[in-house]
Amino acid sequence: MTNPAYAVGMAGQLFHSGRIEAPFGPVTVVADDEGVRCVSFGGEHDIRLPAGATVTPDPAHPVVAAALGQLREYLDGERTGFDLPLSLEGTEFQVAAWRALAEVPYGETSSYAAQAASIGRPTATRAVGAANGRNPVAIVLPCHRIVGSDGSLTGFAGGLETKKWLLAHERAVRERRGAAQEMEAAVLEREGAA
Repeated sequence: MTNPAYAVGMAGQLFHSGRIEAPFGPVTVVADDEGVRCVSFGGEHDIRLPAGATVTPDPAHPVVAAALGQLREYLDGERTGFDLPLSLEGTEFQVAAWRALAEVPYGETSSYAAQAASIGRPTATRAVGAANGRNPVAIVLPCHRIVGSDGSLTGFAGGLETKKWLLAHERAVRERRGAAQEMEAAVLEREGAA
């Protein structure tokens, strides 16, 4: 289940995995005891782990179970952010770029240029794009919210159709929540006036 092209860390490490079905296909979570290591679309060949690592299907592992639960809540429109420990492996620049993704608000988009500026590297737009292409924890660190400076959808490891789905899903959930909050405020206002 490992791809030797992404050999980092120590051989022989043990990882745990679980999988859920999403409207756009399977989503696999891989974690170690410290945190989520990978959220991947499609098959296990996309998972980036140290060479020689062992992955055991274990959806009940505490980190995996928490990640699967929060992903289900996200897909059901009940969650707009994630509260998970992450076990990120990458260069200092990559990790900074990945963590900056969490600052893009739910249901909104940002550009590679804005992301580069947010980490203090305003001229590193292409490097940010490359880092996002290697984001190991898709959805949790939402690289799908990054678009071209002209608003166009650009590359995404899960495919552009998945990116479109995720963005449309977040917009719809955000609009529903906004409408529900407006209705609640109107009811409270009427009750206060009565």
